[in-house]
Amino acid sequence: MSYYKDQRDKAEANRNQIFGDPGGGTFKNKQWPFVLKNPLLNLHESIREEAIDYFNRHNIPLWNGTATAPTGHLLSSQVACLNHLFFVRRHADIATAILKGIDADVKTALPVAEEGYVDFEVIGERNYLGEKSHTRGANSTSVDAMMLGEMNDGRKKLFFIEWKYTESYTPASKAEDAGGPTRLAIYTPLLQKADCPISVKDIKALFVEPYYQLMRQTLLAHEIVKSRELGATDYLHIHVIPTANKALKNKKTSAALAGSDLDSAWKSVLKHPEKYLAIDPEVLWAPAKQYGQAREIHVYLQNRYWQ
Repeated sequence: MSYYKDQRDKAEANRNQIFGDPGGGTFKNKQWPFVLKNPLLNLHESIREEAIDYFNRHNIPLWNGTATAPTGHLLSSQVACLNHLFFVRRHADIATAILKGIDADVKTALPVAEEGYVDFEVIGERNYLGEKSHTRGANSTSVDAMMLGEMNDGRKKLFFIEWKYTESYTPASKAEDAGGPTRLAIYTPLLQKADCPISVKDIKALFVEPYYQLMRQTLLAHEIVKSRELGATDYLHIHVIPTANKALKNKKTSAALAGSDLDSAWKSVLKHPEKYLAIDPEVLWAPAKQYGQAREIHVYLQNRYWQ
């Protein structure tokens, strides 16, 4: 059984127990049993109101949802990111524990925005990549979440987090479709810069997902740190992928890249492969479970996503 089908079947089976919702909600103009009729229930109740307020205040689209609710799709990776991390933004101790679990040289988590220790749908203060749009959450390069850590030597480091759930990709090239010429015109000059963090002989090899997204996010992280946003002088690009999603982790969609899977193929083009980390969501969250205030969220995440 594929990971996608396994998670879809589990979501349908647990729908009433966890959400109290009959399913049959609408996604892309069609009704599905794994889409909630009440999409508000897709977010844990402890973060629901605040998360929706956060996205509305920052004018961030709610991903196939409405102006006041997220998507009801139970397999949404962006909703999964919020369910795991939105709670963390109000807790310095938990944010610090999570960052220490990722990087042992972290001394403490620092506020990344005026609202806490995690920021979402981050695009940077300026349009560093020269894209046609510079809008959070739509039509421009962004990362699902970002955190900031003070290191033991006093430096500041940004942690860029991209969240995946049941995604998998085909070898279709973003350089060869109708938008290909525009994409090549935007990103090729950045990839040819002497200080580019990516080194590849065939630039078009990067225009296949998920490498196309990883390429753009790496360029964004590099430029944000070059500009010393939040005083940061370094970054780590974190790819959160469930270990069981072998269709994503174990597949190399771009034949021109070296390596045999996503991780090895992507690291093969990075000048500093240590700046990229793939991690399971349960492993990422594990340091938080020691804190009493995280217990309710921990049980919810375990029942919904990890079991």
